[in-house]
Amino acid sequence: MVDIKKLSDEELVIFVIEKDKEAYGELVIRYQEKLIRYADYLLQDMHVAEDVVQDSFIKAYVNLKGFNVKKKFSSWIYRIVHNEAINKINKDKKKISLDANEWIKDIFDSGDNIEADFERTETVRMVRSCLKKLPYKYRSSLTLYYLEDKTYEEISDILRMPTSTVGTRIKRGKEKLAEICKGGVENG
Repeated sequence: MVDIKKLSDEELVIFVIEKDKEAYGELVIRYQEKLIRYADYLLQDMHVAEDVVQDSFIKAYVNLKGFNVKKKFSSWIYRIVHNEAINKINKDKKKISLDANEWIKDIFDSGDNIEADFERTETVRMVRSCLKKLPYKYRSSLTLYYLEDKTYEEISDILRMPTSTVGTRIKRGKEKLAEICKGGVENG
């Protein structure tokens, strides 16, 4: 009997295709939380993000035989979520909530030091607000790199751009984010 929890993502894809379709649930378990968080960064609405990720898992399952097991499954599934999120943004620009309260609650628990928690929460709120004002091409690169801990190579696969472009977008994105945040502090 195969312990699917010990299989790599790519081995698990092969197992799902060749032996047990039910094992796909393990891939969902491995990635669901991360993908929802990523989609929420892009869409800024937790409920819409959950729907996009669910649709992405269905699309990935339907197209699983087309996945190249010599590549990273994580990059492939993030790319699907990325595309679905972009499609949703383009369809429903006016419907997307800009409320960051869910995101902030997930990051900070109320602990013993309420003042420090408040300061961190305010910093996160401010950065999140500035991130919303950042052009999408920079926001997606920064989110994947800093918040999802993806390498330049993984981001390159997900966003379908050269690694050098990823580096440029992260560098310029950080500069623009600093300008936006600085302007918000001075003006606010």
